[in-house]
Amino acid sequence: MRYAVTDKPPMNVFILALLLLATVQALAAPCAAEDFDTRVAGESECLIMRRYGPSDPKTLVVWLHGNVSSGGPANSHFRVAEKAAADFTAEKLLFVALVRPGYPDGTGAHSSGSDHGRADNWPRAVVEEIGTVIDRLKTRFRPERVIMIGHSGGAAITAVLLGLRPDLADAAILIGCPCDMVSWRQGRSRTPWTSEDPLSWTRNVKPSLKVIALTGDRDDTTAPVLAKTYIARLRENGIDAVFQIVPEAGHIDILKAPAINAATARLLRAAP
Repeated sequence: MRYAVTDKPPMNVFILALLLLATVQALAAPCAAEDFDTRVAGESECLIMRRYGPSDPKTLVVWLHGNVSSGGPANSHFRVAEKAAADFTAEKLLFVALVRPGYPDGTGAHSSGSDHGRADNWPRAVVEEIGTVIDRLKTRFRPERVIMIGHSGGAAITAVLLGLRPDLADAAILIGCPCDMVSWRQGRSRTPWTSEDPLSWTRNVKPSLKVIALTGDRDDTTAPVLAKTYIARLRENGIDAVFQIVPEAGHIDILKAPAINAATARLLRAAP
């Protein structure tokens, strides 16, 4: 049976269109099963996560791991975040340990996207993706404050986000940060990098931000001067920023240092 141009199409046409739209949206969804416990969606990627602490936190602490350039899963920050959540039980801190795009978590699962060879892997698109994930975590858990903690490449991503997305966090801890990327790359390779340089984003950081940078005195991967230069630039712009050397700590074993929890406690005491 034909119907006129001005008539409404049959109901089954609408139903078919709705089903098709739902199918397309499902296929396009970054996470097939986002639960904010083991998976969280960004704009285009689905990131593995672990969370430790209350689901109604006063403070959300987001952990970003390093490049793990030696290979293997990106899960060492799981243990660090879990222990910290137990140490700060009274303060109602929710620790979320994210697995960056393309990295496995050691259980057979991995975050979608590419790890870019675990080297030049914090270009702007990746940083923005992680920023979207953190925004979604904030919407889900509704904390009063957000602290970001990053190690190595994760610290660089954190530092870039502080300028790229100034309202994303209230405070940050940067551990072993290659925060002056131009200086860090000198002598390493002639291949140009596409990753963002944290130093170039310092002018965008919001005035109320508080930052603590920690680098081990035995760190031969990210020399202390790299984070020290970044912190000095923040201080020139009036930011409450502190650089601290961690004695007897290298680039990896600094993750076991009590200085990280001490820095977290210091930021909590400085809360408005």
